[in-house]
Amino acid sequence: MKYLMWLLKAAIFFTLFAFALNNQQVVSVNFFFGTHWQAPLVLVVLVTFAFGLAAGILMMMPRWWKKRRGTRLSQQSQLSENPSTMHHGL
Repeated sequence: MKYLMWLLKAAIFFTLFAFALNNQQVVSVNFFFGTHWQAPLVLVVLVTFAFGLAAGILMMMPRWWKKRRGTRLSQQSQLSENPSTMHHGL
């Protein structure tokens, strides 16, 4: 199983490496007010993916915090409702 996972990882790496080698053309990304950025296509795709990933994580953080806080509060309320489950070191 370990060798199969290494083989899968190697296949993914070589696929992405071939993608990077085939997309080295310089592209121009036009922003507002006439500014632009020129970079290889693979770098533009990578930066766009990274920004999308970061935006998705930042959008999900409040929900994660709220769920985590709710779980913590429910655990504390269960302990306070049933004090017989608490151990006092005896």
